[in-house]
Amino acid sequence: MAKALMIGAGGVASVVAHKCCQNYEVFEEICIASRTISKCDALKEKLEGGKTKVTTAQVDADKVEELVALIEQVKPDIVINVALPYQDLTIMDACLATKVDYLDTANYEPLDTAKFEYKWQWAYKERFEKAGITAILGCGFDPGVSQVFCAYAQKHYFDEIHTIDILDANAGDHGYPFATNFNPEINIREITANGSYFENGKFIETEPISIKRTYNFPEIGNKDMYLLHHEEMESLALNIPGVKRIRFFMTFSERYLTHLRVLENVGMTSIEPIEYEGHKIIPLQFLKAVLPDPASLGPRTKGKTNIGCIFSGLKDGKEQHYYVYNVCDHEECYREVGSQAISYTTGVPAMIGAAMVLSGKWKKPGVFNVEEFDPDPFMEELNKFGLPWKESFNPELVE
Repeated sequence: MAKALMIGAGGVASVVAHKCCQNYEVFEEICIASRTISKCDALKEKLEGGKTKVTTAQVDADKVEELVALIEQVKPDIVINVALPYQDLTIMDACLATKVDYLDTANYEPLDTAKFEYKWQWAYKERFEKAGITAILGCGFDPGVSQVFCAYAQKHYFDEIHTIDILDANAGDHGYPFATNFNPEINIREITANGSYFENGKFIETEPISIKRTYNFPEIGNKDMYLLHHEEMESLALNIPGVKRIRFFMTFSERYLTHLRVLENVGMTSIEPIEYEGHKIIPLQFLKAVLPDPASLGPRTKGKTNIGCIFSGLKDGKEQHYYVYNVCDHEECYREVGSQAISYTTGVPAMIGAAMVLSGKWKKPGVFNVEEFDPDPFMEELNKFGLPWKESFNPELVE
């Protein structure tokens, strides 16, 4: 039985908290902390009556001293970071100061540049080793489950993996002309940044949304998908020996991209501060304020997501193909935990990853990406906690 401190109280945090309470045999207590304590209290109210004790606290995750004070007060066995990626390093600093294990769902990025890479967090490796504590990076779905799928494929089905295509499809419809399924600021920064893929030992950069493929996804049909840069490619390139190519594709409708192009053309997606009526504002943060809150999309969203990985390589000297994926239904997620599938597919793996650390299955000193651990117990828990996976040995390949 263990105690978790969760930093964040948004859509993903809500799923993590619900799932911790379902997994009460591991999570005896969870403290929900955020800058806005009313959000924490509202979430606590929804969780009352279960076997997991739920408490709340106010904290500014930008301030290491406040985080340290809270950790010392709560005395958790692990800190689950589902705050903003800009806050990863302050939370890691606080975990180092208090010698508490750490887990997040997205890599650190600086506020002033949309740069998705692990170098800042990997720089903590030696300090976490010396402190004798574990940090798990990127334990959502992608990054996260996508890398567990890679470790699973490598362990069970391949002697050599040569190509990995990570495919993320959302066929959900929320009825708005334009909205993002997770934090608009993070989402739009990700899409408007240059794309990239890994090939023959190096990363090749592409113009944003310039490479398009159409894929027939199981259970949701043909969808247009676009090549993006995504952080898990960086760690997979290091941790999957002999891999020759890694690509990441995400689906977008033409309507979504048209809106995005217009917003970009008029400067609304910029992260450069501008002067407005005597105040400095960042256009993208203003846009975030006027767009629908992703947490409000749950009751409106219908349809399914399909996220998975397609592998090509060799087994016993023969060519082998393998596709492992999860299909998640937005309406079923809302019925179960009051959120849409995007938050669900991120929140469930975060809870499972924390449980892996607490049970000792993924516990060793240092800073790690999820593919560096045994995938089997995690894969079992996905089936148990709402993200069952399916596999095919004769998949349609991406050209």
